[in-house]
Amino acid sequence: MDFALTEEQNDIQTLANQILTDQVTADDLHQYDDRDNERYDGKLWAQLADSGLLGITIDADKGGMGFSFNELALFFEECGRVLAPVPAIPSLVSAMAIQKYGNDELKSMLGGVVSGEVVLTAALEEVGNQDVFNPTATFSDGKLNGIKHGVSYVGITTRMLVVAKENDESVLLVVDPKDSSISKTALWSTTFEPQDHLEFNNTPAEKIGGADAASYLLEHYIVSLCAYQVGACEKMVNLTSTYTSEREQFGVKIATFQAVGHRTANCYIDAKCLKLVTQQAVSLLAEEKDASVAVNVAKAWSGDASHRISYATQHLHGGMGVDRDYPLWRYALWAKQNELMLGSTTYHLEALGEAIAAGNYDIDP
Repeated sequence: MDFALTEEQNDIQTLANQILTDQVTADDLHQYDDRDNERYDGKLWAQLADSGLLGITIDADKGGMGFSFNELALFFEECGRVLAPVPAIPSLVSAMAIQKYGNDELKSMLGGVVSGEVVLTAALEEVGNQDVFNPTATFSDGKLNGIKHGVSYVGITTRMLVVAKENDESVLLVVDPKDSSISKTALWSTTFEPQDHLEFNNTPAEKIGGADAASYLLEHYIVSLCAYQVGACEKMVNLTSTYTSEREQFGVKIATFQAVGHRTANCYIDAKCLKLVTQQAVSLLAEEKDASVAVNVAKAWSGDASHRISYATQHLHGGMGVDRDYPLWRYALWAKQNELMLGSTTYHLEALGEAIAAGNYDIDP
């Protein structure tokens, strides 16, 4: 089998890398390293829209490129490589769910997503509830009640997708984030990303799909976080490789020390394994095959591998690893946040164990 990227995929990845590398530098990100400036670069968002990258998976009749999740995941990798201050995952993954399950009125917004004028978000997490596929928020008679935690970019979004329960079945809803019935409490996120704790109090909501739609959004969102994590982890390894090849101790480059070489090699292996299991989950989702086990594997690797890489790369940098004038610390914070979002490693390993015990984990010969 040929696992190389197609010409179109190479073009998308190269374009994303060029724009994001040019427009997002460590110095640029300094302005978001506090609570005063919202972590959103409108100019960058507009440039990504002009390039067509916000429409990777949107159908051509809505102005998009009409590609699959395979190509979108490559874009998310590049976002993770620079920690781009834009709502790429919440907006573009939500747009995929609307394109597949939404009615004509909702789909009419997709052209605005492509142009960058419409920003979407998803309310998926709940306080103390690791089982994201079993939400505590409830939907009945067109009204939504309950809480959602850590919802990103609420202040600039046009519509919000919510996973809730209706008669013991998960459903996918869409709500107006500006509705007065929603109580919002701003959160101080680890990564300075704008997030809110939301309380829905008989909030008007529209059902756009049942359990299949809810799982579709959750699985694509989880794997998108893994793709973002791939980019961030590869960047941490590259930073460390460069630093250790330049830093001298006892008159020699520390990269020549056997212990340093072994530890850096372990980070490289972890990053490559994370990329492989993420690609497997992405591929299955893109082909609309059952990806539940692959999603658990990818998210478990995302948490464990990123934790080891973050710890080791900071250690190999010494004091520079936590110096806020050096970029590594931001990647460490993002790695930790993505590790815990939408289920920790423990949660996904438990789900994987249950799948194996039930005989639902078949490995093709």
